[in-house]
Amino acid sequence: MITMVRRILAILNAAPYSMPALPLCLAVATAFWNSGLVKLADRQATLALFADEYRLPLLPPTLAAHMAAAVELSMPPLLVLGLLTRPAAFVLLGMTTVIEVFVYPEAWATHIQWAAMLLARGAGALSIDHLIARRCGLGASAAVPSHPSSKGAIYV
Repeated sequence: MITMVRRILAILNAAPYSMPALPLCLAVATAFWNSGLVKLADRQATLALFADEYRLPLLPPTLAAHMAAAVELSMPPLLVLGLLTRPAAFVLLGMTTVIEVFVYPEAWATHIQWAAMLLARGAGALSIDHLIARRCGLGASAAVPSHPSSKGAIYV
C-alpha cells in the first residue's frame, strides 16, 4: 500500500505546473466572465444590486457596477490567453478584496487559492507570458522549472 502511494505521489510530483495551471486559468476566467455577462444581461437589476445590497462606501453604485463589469469582462480573456496573467489576477484579486471587505466578508477562503497560484506561478508554459519570457532570453528552463526546488528559477 505504501509503495502504491509513493508511486502515485511520484507521478503527481513529476507533473509540470502547466497541467493544473491551464484548467485553473480557465475556471477562474469562466467564473468572472459569467458574472460580467450577468451584469450586462440585466443592467437595471445590476444597478439596483449595487445600490441596495453592495453599497460600497466610496463609489457611486453606477460607477461601481460599470467598473465591476469592465473588470469581469476584460481580465478573463487575458487569463485564458496566459497574457499578463499576474497583473490580470492582481486586478481580479483587488476587485475580490473590495467585495470581501465591504459585501461578503466570509467568502475570502474561496478566492485565496486561485489568487495564490496565479500570482505566485503565473499561467505556466502553455501561455503567451511564457513565450514572451523565452523571447526575452529567460529561456524555457528558467521560466518554468520542472521542480519547485529549482534554484534561481523565474516563474512566468
